Amino acid sequence: MTEDIPQAPIPAREQADRFLRAREVQSVALLEDYVEMIGDLIAEMGEARVADIAERMGVAQPTATKAVARLKREGLAISRPYRGVFLTDAGGTLAEKVRARHRTVVALLMAVGVPEETAELDAEGIEHHVSDQTLQAFESFLAGR
Repeated sequence: MTEDIPQAPIPAREQADRFLRAREVQSVALLEDYVEMIGDLIAEMGEARVADIAERMGVAQPTATKAVARLKREGLAISRPYRGVFLTDAGGTLAEKVRARHRTVVALLMAVGVPEETAELDAEGIEHHVSDQTLQAFESFLAGR
């Protein structure tokens, strides 16, 4: 089907810019995933311990500790001695934005016939790469069906 659509060569600078954007999004995606997970753990358990974050993210505790340190540097999280990790106001806002984006992507995928379980898995990658403009188009499509 897509093989019938002619593709013009992409200028080198434009192609490089696309790959740069993808690498930047991957770096932000990791932060977003951790913020979302911390928010989920706080909602479920009242706090997010590094051990729980690591388990849910499927990483070693030192990896989760490094991620939490980055979140703290970015002003998205704080930690308290002998307690867990908590989101700042900025972290909580970001977690809600990521959750809403995820729900929209899942809803769109399901609207075009993707089974729910697959839509949930695919949305984990797509949600970080979708622009605000594309997300608005998704929402408009979903509202009009």
